[in-house]
Amino acid sequence: MAAKSTTKPGRLGFMLTVPSLLLVLALVILPLGYAVVISMTDFPLVGSYHYVGLANYRTIFHDSQFLHAILLTVVYTAIVTGPIFVVGYGLAMLTRSNRRGSTLLRTMFFLPYIVGLTFESFILYVELQPDSGGVNFLLRILGLTDGSTAWLVHTVPGMVAICVLVVWFSSGLTMVLLLGGMQGVPRELYESAALDGAGRWRTELRITLPLLRQPIALSLILSVIGSFLAFNQFEILTQGGPGTSTTPVVLWIYQVAFTQGLIGKATAGALLLVVAVAAISAGQFILLRDPEANAR
Repeated sequence: MAAKSTTKPGRLGFMLTVPSLLLVLALVILPLGYAVVISMTDFPLVGSYHYVGLANYRTIFHDSQFLHAILLTVVYTAIVTGPIFVVGYGLAMLTRSNRRGSTLLRTMFFLPYIVGLTFESFILYVELQPDSGGVNFLLRILGLTDGSTAWLVHTVPGMVAICVLVVWFSSGLTMVLLLGGMQGVPRELYESAALDGAGRWRTELRITLPLLRQPIALSLILSVIGSFLAFNQFEILTQGGPGTSTTPVVLWIYQVAFTQGLIGKATAGALLLVVAVAAISAGQFILLRDPEANAR
């Protein structure tokens, strides 16, 4: 007779989680701990380093460029998060039916996200060039400008270009997230609302939106995280200029680390950014979580 297994369910469950725990330890915990150590040193790109305690953190909070980068990142996040959600929600409303052509529209709206922000930033950079870009060419034909405007060397036009690009890029992902939630709403609810005489917008506000709390929370969290970690579009389009007027936090970290060679200071800034993103994401999740799910 075959021997009975003596492995307890709790022990078996723990054994099954060990590979994942080791992976998290290797890819998250250990690198994070090493980053904390580096942030407390004057770690250079070349040469020896020395322990400096919290000096890097004190230096950062007295660095006007870092404080400006924080402010710019917060303002940029506040500007793009709302339009990304509104446009994404509108696209989801437009394509949630199974009418002919809906699948094609979904593909077209999601395509910018598939192509990638880096490639699209290069395309926009070329199109906004003073003498050879398509934007100036069109404006010159229309007689609106002389066609030699250097859009990306000025703060406001550069930021507008970045914000428009990011909204166009990210709205497709928001559409997909919200569309999945919309398609899970029972049709009986809409039919009952129609019988009660509820209009389209009232139906959206009273039925659809309350049932989309989790997709909305996920889309907003991803949008905020993406905005706080913005790098490629700023580096490609404005290089943080003019001066440091369009330098977000991640670009500041990159410049401090690889231009100035101050790895310890840059790592301290990166850790502060990680803490800020985690806190904001947790706050959004708490505010937007389903109260009924918590009560169960």
